[in-house]
Amino acid sequence: MKYILATLTCLSCITSLFAQEYSISGVVKSESDNSTFPGASVVLLSPKDSTTVKGTVTDLDGKFKISDIQKGEYILQANFVGFHAYKQQIAITKDTNLGDILLVENTKVLDAVQISAPAVAAMQKGDTSEFSAKAYKTAPDASSQELIEKLPGIATEDGKLQANGEDIQVILVDGKPFFGGDVKTALQNLPADVVASVQIFDKKSDKAALSGFDDGNQQKTINIITKPSRRVGQFGKSNAGVGTNGTYRAGASVNFFNNDRRVTVTGLSNNINTTRYTADPTNIGDGLDQNGLIKTNNIGINFGDDIGDKLEVNASYQFSHQNREENQQKLRDYTITSDSGQIYDENSYYNRTAWEHRFRGKIEYKHDEQTTFLMRPVISLKHQNRINNFDGKTTSNGAPINETENTAIGNFQDYDYNNSLFFSKKFDKQGRTLTTHLHTGWHTNEDFSGRQAENIYYAEEDSVDLLNQETTRDRSALSWRVQTSYTEPVGKHGMMELEYQIGDKINDSNKLTYELATEEQKVLDTALSNTFQSQYMQQQIEVGYQFNKNKLRLQVEGEYQMTDMRNDQVFPEKFHQSRVFISLLPSARVDYQFNDNQRVQFNYNTWTQEPSIGQLQSVIDNSNPLHIQTGNPDLDQSFHHWARTRFWSNDMETGKSMYASVSTSFATNLIRSATMIATEKTEVADGVEIDNGTRFTRPINVDGYYKIHSYFSYGEPVELLQSNFRVNGGYTFMQNPGVVNEQISNTISSNYRLGFSINSNISERLDFNLSTRSNFRRVENSLRPSIDNRFFYQTTRFKYRWVFGDGFVYRADLKHQLNTGLAEGYDNTSFLLNMSAGKKFLKDDKAEISINVYDLFAQNNNVSRQFSELYVEDRESTVLERYFMLTFTYNIRHFSAGTTEEDFKDI
Repeated sequence: MKYILATLTCLSCITSLFAQEYSISGVVKSESDNSTFPGASVVLLSPKDSTTVKGTVTDLDGKFKISDIQKGEYILQANFVGFHAYKQQIAITKDTNLGDILLVENTKVLDAVQISAPAVAAMQKGDTSEFSAKAYKTAPDASSQELIEKLPGIATEDGKLQANGEDIQVILVDGKPFFGGDVKTALQNLPADVVASVQIFDKKSDKAALSGFDDGNQQKTINIITKPSRRVGQFGKSNAGVGTNGTYRAGASVNFFNNDRRVTVTGLSNNINTTRYTADPTNIGDGLDQNGLIKTNNIGINFGDDIGDKLEVNASYQFSHQNREENQQKLRDYTITSDSGQIYDENSYYNRTAWEHRFRGKIEYKHDEQTTFLMRPVISLKHQNRINNFDGKTTSNGAPINETENTAIGNFQDYDYNNSLFFSKKFDKQGRTLTTHLHTGWHTNEDFSGRQAENIYYAEEDSVDLLNQETTRDRSALSWRVQTSYTEPVGKHGMMELEYQIGDKINDSNKLTYELATEEQKVLDTALSNTFQSQYMQQQIEVGYQFNKNKLRLQVEGEYQMTDMRNDQVFPEKFHQSRVFISLLPSARVDYQFNDNQRVQFNYNTWTQEPSIGQLQSVIDNSNPLHIQTGNPDLDQSFHHWARTRFWSNDMETGKSMYASVSTSFATNLIRSATMIATEKTEVADGVEIDNGTRFTRPINVDGYYKIHSYFSYGEPVELLQSNFRVNGGYTFMQNPGVVNEQISNTISSNYRLGFSINSNISERLDFNLSTRSNFRRVENSLRPSIDNRFFYQTTRFKYRWVFGDGFVYRADLKHQLNTGLAEGYDNTSFLLNMSAGKKFLKDDKAEISINVYDLFAQNNNVSRQFSELYVEDRESTVLERYFMLTFTYNIRHFSAGTTEEDFKDI
């Protein structure tokens, strides 16, 4: 018997020995300056057939760790775009730290244990697409936005930069925040010629990044990795110009980089509608606001530094002073239960002067490898003075119903503070973590307005109503939320999470409206005054499980949510209301990678949304006497469902890429408008009557909302044209419910989109982009089925830049806009052409003098259509008109000693 036991013990030891697993770690750095590479790919390959055994991506400090490795021989390979791949034969017999792995930028003879590999132009690392900047040719003075717009799947839609149909929300530079969440400012302040590569991925929330358990909160993110030899120096651009019609502009953006310490200063002053600094003043839509005439003065500062080995600080501050003057015409076709409808026609004048200070920060302290503290404060201060005059008229079959002449002045101050504080502890057992998040918020708003109006109501006996009133509204909000989560590994490939969250939001609103009987006598109008408080306390318990093995990632979560909503009105009458909502919120995520080039992902999520205090407060708003509004304290929270399936296919060898997605969403108890259109004098609240044709709107809860959205994009290089071709499109169907005169009004819209673009990749001296985008939309309403609104938008744009001869440069930006199907007088076709001709001079062509023209054909216009469950609206606004400008531009380039401009261009 003892021999049998001895044999079994021996076999057990041998089995344990062979089953033992190890880990390997290290840091990926640049051989030239020892800087680290965040986002580098590190994989273990089988020496027999070079298949991938395991892999990972380096963190923001260039560190990596691969765990659960069986004993044996492997080939370790490290890749980073723009650098030669590193390969090393290794034997795994214990936990191993390889130390520094150095990547080289040019061909070198490597050690005998290393194997030379060709440079990588682009690669797919899990859910991260990475592109080499060297593979996309841009002008020497181009911004990083011009470079990024050349990448597969990237497009600018309605002035917003998108990746695969999703808005870019975050810009990182070498893994660090850059100008907070201001995407346009960040990209215009970083030249393309300092970029080594660009990463595009879905950034996880801070809580998910710290705990390792994905909570589904993601932001589409671009991480710009700078060239290692360009991380010490000063670079940027400045320009100044004067033009016809009193136009002017002056701006500068200067970056001071010293490895981890980075400071960027930007400033702008102009009266040509440019609200943020832009590297190319000829670009249409790059920082240009089309609504009204705008004067802007702003300054911004971004700071980032690593203080020692444990503390990282990032902060941005922006100040803006802006004056906007605008004339606008709008035409609304209201939905009512007859084919006649109602038409509301309005002409308005708006003048606003605003000041804003905004600060964003990130402070991260790593006490050790297992303990992290993170803080993200956000502070904003706003002040605004405004004048708003409008004339409005309602008709039916051409006959007048009512009209108003309205004049208002006002001002407000708005102060906001929000802060998120995280503590994360990783225990010795891998996958076991404790993460705590404390969020605090404070908001206050003080608003004053004075209004005079003359209102005429047409009936058998016409009536005239004069309005002369002053209104003050004070609002404040205080919120806090504490969230604690604990994760525990389950087996080799699983993880469980248990989370508890509690939070409270308290909103106060005090509105007082006075009728001015005389210049000195004020009478409080109790029907238009109200003091109200809402409190929204919520508790959540969540259990989740995630599984991650080889090509499959699976995650399911279930959340129990209890909400206590309390409403208290103090004036004019006291009442108290309290309700409790119980919700079960499931979510799921599945991610499967077929191979290195193809991947599919499914997401399902649910959430609730509470009503705002403005929707709850039952006080009359008569700022437009022809459209009275109020709140509804009986509103419930809404419940939302959302699901999406996405597919990626990227062939990095051929440059072909494809992306497709389908998403659907629906909601119950959605907060929408219920509108009554009076046919006779009607009392809608104590002491408040409305006349024939006047609209009275209050929010209610309705069911019936759902939406289906699809998107696709495909791109590939066209060698014959030395360009990249891209096609994208999609379809969106939406049913939006509302109530009109106590009848359900479903607005059903179908939107078809298709776009094409060709981006040149010829040389730094010749660059062009040709794109076209078409939208066909059909809108129907269940109350007026005979009305079928079909309209078509098409935008075609051609951007061209040519540097020729001895530093001569010609730029053109032509935009053709076609709108059809709008109301009479709103359909239009226009050509907007911006051009510049200039001469570069000084050493390395750092300076340029140019003549610029904006809107050469004088056809600029701003026409748009909007629709809701209540109406379809066409509007047209004042636009900036043609001007000529003489501009001087200077490019700042001063890098660390020992590196010439030619060396810089070769990288």
